[in-house]
Amino acid sequence: MKKPFSHLLTFIIVLTGSYVCKAQSGPAAPAQIHTKAYAAMDAKGKLAPYEFDRRSVGDNDLLIDILYSGICHSDIHTVKGDWGQIPYPCVPGHEIVGRVIQIGKNVHKFKVGDIAGVGCMVNSCGECEYCKAGEEQFCTGNGGPVWTYGSAEGDSYTKGGYATNIIVKESFVIKIPKNAPLAKVAPLLCAGITTYSPLRYNKVKKGDKVAVAGFGGLGHMAVQYAKSMGAEVDVFDITEDKRKAASEMGAAKYVNTTNTQEMDGLNSKYNLIISTIPVSFKVEPYLQMLKTDGTMVLIGVPAHDQIPVVNVMALFGRRKMYHSLIGGIRETQEMIDYSVKNNIYAQVEVIPVQRINEAYQHILDGKVQFRYVIDMKSLK
Repeated sequence: MKKPFSHLLTFIIVLTGSYVCKAQSGPAAPAQIHTKAYAAMDAKGKLAPYEFDRRSVGDNDLLIDILYSGICHSDIHTVKGDWGQIPYPCVPGHEIVGRVIQIGKNVHKFKVGDIAGVGCMVNSCGECEYCKAGEEQFCTGNGGPVWTYGSAEGDSYTKGGYATNIIVKESFVIKIPKNAPLAKVAPLLCAGITTYSPLRYNKVKKGDKVAVAGFGGLGHMAVQYAKSMGAEVDVFDITEDKRKAASEMGAAKYVNTTNTQEMDGLNSKYNLIISTIPVSFKVEPYLQMLKTDGTMVLIGVPAHDQIPVVNVMALFGRRKMYHSLIGGIRETQEMIDYSVKNNIYAQVEVIPVQRINEAYQHILDGKVQFRYVIDMKSLK
């Protein structure tokens, strides 16, 4: 009995030894990061629990423990395929605030324990004229910007902030003061920069007359920023239930667009109109409200089948119209600093992730004032 046992023992030692040698023959592969999330599995847009592994933390990366993730209307458009086909499962979320829990060896701007923000982009080519100008949102190299979710990344695709963690290149992470109200900061990473950028670009100043069309998650941010820059701000919406809130935020006038009398007498009044409307609407009445050389900026993006059509005759009188797309990383950091300094934040309702599908429906029904934010502790 001893001889067979000795042969078995020798066999085990040889196998173990060969395994150890193999394991020590080169560096171990970096560990991937396990992640819990909520994801849409198809274009029906219903989200459900989902787990996956993120890539390992690279030398220039931060691993962020997500604390809050805002819900943007564009999340809903995306998961439903309103803007085109996307890869599933889709983990949405690009209004992310969290705590840094690991950094790569080349990271210098952040340390473990810092509060960090992630918006709509997580990478770009870094070499085209727009990237070099700090406008990575218009990147023209390597297929354009890498969006926080749904963009090609290596052999897979990016997954967003309805999750327990995220790994992002340092140059695409925003510094957030620890004393800021973090749940209210989260929506600034999209709703904030999307409205701040065109107001800055158009050099809004004291004495300007600005109109904000659509008083929701984007619109209520536009009102606060325009007011802080010295403008007189009017608000346009289709319901009565937001009139009081608009007044409390400093709006000079609230116009219910379903009331024809309230729409009278507004032609040639405004220097700038910011439209946040996310569905099809008649653009011409707003264009007629612009002064000569006035500008209308479209930042609400409807589904492809609801894109409004414009009669160019309404542009007569040197009226201008264009679309604006978020802002670059440099400007996003500027926006966060400006917001904290001027106490400008989103009005939010914080919810557990388990209420995500209910929140989506409320957004579609226009029943939220003004932004839902997910407390990601509810997923951990």
